[in-house]
Amino acid sequence: MKSITKLATAALLGAVAVAITATSASAYIACNREGECWHVRDRPVYRQEFGVVIHPDGWRWGGRDHYRWREHEGHGYWNHGLWIRL
Repeated sequence: MKSITKLATAALLGAVAVAITATSASAYIACNREGECWHVRDRPVYRQEFGVVIHPDGWRWGGRDHYRWREHEGHGYWNHGLWIRL
């Protein structure tokens, strides 16, 4: 009986570890028309006039591209060097 309890506990801990890993992998990179890029959680939807494109987290720009990294807390977007909170 104890081995079944240990097995069930191990299975539960394994499932929790997989769930935590899966949720932490949901990061994306957002870039605007001016070449300002930042990390975003989940996959936010921006209005088309903001000119924001969402890329997967592993995305990298090419050697001829001119992008700048910017980071900020909260939901929003960069516009000509200013953080616009949504």
